[in-house]
Amino acid sequence: MEALRSAWGERAAEILDANNQHPPMVLRLDPALGSAEDFLRSLRAIGRNATPVDWNREAMVLDRPAPVQALPGFETGAVSVQDGGAQLAAPLLDAQPGMRVLDACAAPGGKTLHIAQRTAALAELIAVDDDPLRLARVRENLERAGRDAILVSADLRTRPPSLMPAQFDRVLVDAPCSATGVIRRHPDIKLLRRPGDIESFAATQRQILTTAFELLRPGGRLIYCTCSVMPVENEGVVSAFLDANPRAARAPWPEAVARPPGLLDRTVGWQLLPGGSAGTDGFYYACLTKLS
Repeated sequence: MEALRSAWGERAAEILDANNQHPPMVLRLDPALGSAEDFLRSLRAIGRNATPVDWNREAMVLDRPAPVQALPGFETGAVSVQDGGAQLAAPLLDAQPGMRVLDACAAPGGKTLHIAQRTAALAELIAVDDDPLRLARVRENLERAGRDAILVSADLRTRPPSLMPAQFDRVLVDAPCSATGVIRRHPDIKLLRRPGDIESFAATQRQILTTAFELLRPGGRLIYCTCSVMPVENEGVVSAFLDANPRAARAPWPEAVARPPGLLDRTVGWQLLPGGSAGTDGFYYACLTKLS
């Protein structure tokens, strides 16, 4: 609470209140596998309903939570469970056919699957995580939807020998963090986090971001994101990285991606607060490019 008040002042109260609310169950539809209208009809046929998200044509909010196996299209990947804030990662990355893409902290694989579904004709999609057991969940997510990626178990605080510098056109860094933006989904965070955790996460984030940028080709795009609302893990990490790396430059919010209501411009990047106008969890995003 003290850290939130120090970072957000008067807004800390609304963050704390949002963290105590029951989170919505948000779905992501794959437009290639069916329309929103078809999905809503299928839901009504089993006595359920959902509300489309006005700023994201792929998102629906269930009227009440349901087991995933009960969702029409879940077993084929036509429907996935993914918070609206998390659904921004793949559109911001904007992978195009023929590109080589790295999901640097991939588990459990929701964003990896979203990337694969948005752009089927990628030259290469590599998903990395340092936990082999969690990496298996990435495989399960991809197989459910009939998609594929190369899975690599590695700690990206340093570059593994299997990944070459300047290998990728797009890199997503969904960095390990304090998860202070998703407390409403994981209330045990209130009890488990310690004051020293934030700087420890920030140190890891700086290392991973440095490695990920080394793997990005000149002219490529890197998206850095967390589910934290702590500035030291977000704009603090990115600002320090930009200051230390003259080849790194910030990029604007892409015109093709709708800005969620309540999105906050930070000194670098953008912040969604939990339960705000967009109804999402708390997420931070920054978009970087590598100069020639």
